[in-house]
Amino acid sequence: MFSKEESRKLRETFWISFGKSFPRKWLLYNTKIKGFSFKFHFDTKEALVALDVESDLENRINYWEKLLALKSILKADYLPTALFKETYYLENGKEISRIYVPLEDNVSIHNKNSWQQVMVFFNETMNLFEAFFEEYQDVIKS
Repeated sequence: MFSKEESRKLRETFWISFGKSFPRKWLLYNTKIKGFSFKFHFDTKEALVALDVESDLENRINYWEKLLALKSILKADYLPTALFKETYYLENGKEISRIYVPLEDNVSIHNKNSWQQVMVFFNETMNLFEAFFEEYQDVIKS
């Protein structure tokens, strides 16, 4: 087991290493759509890349319907293993909608031996998510 401080340092080291290994500016929160963001997640149990819709309920429903209309394209041309969750609860209890791709392998941010695999997964998956968004952002925004 790791202390909170050791865990914090490992997390910090992972994200610094990821930034150095794949030095590019990710779209992430800069989608220009309020409440619409991309996220990397890596903890002691899983790694995933997500597209979160955290807007007010009306906008969330509107964006979600547009994303569902694009679901077959996203899965066929970009991310075949993407999972769609209209209702997803964050650890803080907040309800959002999420499309995400989990890394199916058993990984942990506390295990440095899994870091390279996760970094490659993040890079490849986020590139595909961003390519999809770049191609269809006008449909989503409309």
